[in-house]
Amino acid sequence: MSANHDLPPGREVATLAGGCFWCLEAVYLEVRGVESVTSGYMGGHTPDPDYRDVCTGETGHAEVVQIVFDASVVSFRDLLEIFFVIHDPTTPDRQGNDVGTQYRSAVFFHDDAQAATAQAVIAELERSAAFDAPIVTEVTPATTFHPAEEYHHDYFSRNPRQPYCQFVVAPKLAKFRAKFAARRR
Repeated sequence: MSANHDLPPGREVATLAGGCFWCLEAVYLEVRGVESVTSGYMGGHTPDPDYRDVCTGETGHAEVVQIVFDASVVSFRDLLEIFFVIHDPTTPDRQGNDVGTQYRSAVFFHDDAQAATAQAVIAELERSAAFDAPIVTEVTPATTFHPAEEYHHDYFSRNPRQPYCQFVVAPKLAKFRAKFAARRR
């Protein structure tokens, strides 16, 4: 299950689904300690999914970002704290106007420690009534990661004037910058 065996010491992998991967990628690229963010697909049953297939909602895959991070600079818990601020974990299979199973909220854990951390963070958020509705974020083992097509990578910085980027990605990035200024590069 662990994808960390091929990484240099102190480096870990996190795989998160919280709606459109363009939003998550734009935010996590600005987090100090994050070394790379790759948009892709995980959690489905189709052996080699592409964007068109995933958008049908029939492959079972979620749009995800796979994050390689330096655990001495930013922890998995830190990444989750950001995650639960920049998306709505209470809406099953949707984020705003993006609707479908590919937009579900999920933490795909790579080891038991990540699973325990994700469950603990969710429990803390539920106890504090941080949201007006129950959290529906899945906490599930990581499966095969399928990188998205090249045109999805670094999408926001290459397409800042695209309407979706202006009206959906930019506000999430602004929310991150305001709430987590100390975690920015």
